[in-house]
Amino acid sequence: MGKLAYILDGDNVRHGLNHNLGFKAEDRAENIRRVGEVAKLFTDAGVICIASVISPYRRDRDVCRAILPDGYFIEGTLSFPYESPQAIELLITMLDMFVCNNGDDRNQKLSD
Repeated sequence: MGKLAYILDGDNVRHGLNHNLGFKAEDRAENIRRVGEVAKLFTDAGVICIASVISPYRRDRDVCRAILPDGYFIEGTLSFPYESPQAIELLITMLDMFVCNNGDDRNQKLSD
């Protein structure tokens, strides 16, 4: 028989439960603590909870580790190399900016 699982996405939690929190260190700590509490509720109900969050501070992750029963907190990280955008994607000429910002010339064709 299968197991129930739920992905607790950090962005979704921030838009709902944690909409009142910012990104200062103390807000990040409270955000992660709340995610840990929600993960514990899922665990108590027998649901596997995968919390996908950005948590830059070890002390905040340690708080979650203490909230959950022993062996239920498994920490994983992902790391990808930075790929800079192609130069052509960043090319905006002064004429393009003028045309886009000048209300009288809204229909003027952008430079070739």
